[in-house]
Amino acid sequence: MARLFRRKEDVPRRSLWERVKDLVRTDVRVLFTGVDQGSLEALESLLIEADFGVPTALALVAEVERRAKRGEVRTEAEFRAALAEGIEAALVRGNAAPALRLAPSAPTVLLVIGVNGAGKTTFIGKLAARLRTEGKRVLVGAADTFRAGAIDQLRVWAERSGAEFVGGAAGGDPAAVAFDAVDAGITRGADVVIVDTAGRLHTSDDLMTELRKVHRVVGKRLPGAPHEVLLVLDGTIGQNALAQARTFAAAVPVTGVVVTKLDGTAKGGIVVAVHEALDVPVKFVGVGEQVGDLEPFDAALYARELVEA
Repeated sequence: MARLFRRKEDVPRRSLWERVKDLVRTDVRVLFTGVDQGSLEALESLLIEADFGVPTALALVAEVERRAKRGEVRTEAEFRAALAEGIEAALVRGNAAPALRLAPSAPTVLLVIGVNGAGKTTFIGKLAARLRTEGKRVLVGAADTFRAGAIDQLRVWAERSGAEFVGGAAGGDPAAVAFDAVDAGITRGADVVIVDTAGRLHTSDDLMTELRKVHRVVGKRLPGAPHEVLLVLDGTIGQNALAQARTFAAAVPVTGVVVTKLDGTAKGGIVVAVHEALDVPVKFVGVGEQVGDLEPFDAALYARELVEA
């Protein structure tokens, strides 16, 4: 499996663990007598700066402290292991199954939502390509009729991945396009229908209302659909992603999260914060710009690379 936190040459950054090591080195007693209160407070601040959010940071620090008091954290390696295991535990707690939910009978309908610039359309292209390699017949629907070029962009991704394509006119009714895409998926025998939506500003009530309409119309054409509502978040924007996640989840029932651009951040704690805030699984992470740079989420790998990158 590809590394999740590959470095971009033009993105100078220091990994979370490099900063944790600085914390440990400031008090060499940690290596011999265990973690002290000063180190724990510094770790708490570091985790908050890394976008874990206050509740998650406090919980992780409490776990490290508990293990330290039991004599289990006396070396740098033990410190790192305790932190990684705490992160993994947070990611697998609650609703955390990363596999896509498939419909009892085809097609499975995936509705993809998120703000402009998060990487929704690119994610759809990568996911379509992955599903095609698994032998599935895929149809993508361009229900983002607001953004200039969005329809053409998705059409190119469909052609590249070998997926079928349904689009409407620019400025048309997004719900109608979504309906047509599901209808075409049913009549053409598609295994999976992926519906793109406009990159809606999470502060716009009108656009959120339109998103709810798209969700409702899809369900009218195929009862039980959409089977997944995947929220795409930009991993580089920190706590703003958490605000976006909460607002989208209040508008439609989000069932999974996709975090993009992890190759451009040294933080990554936002993945944990969003999972804990919404109690929905992280399904995929985007780690680059190529068609194959999409990884199914693996909590253990993520936690390990977060502290070792």
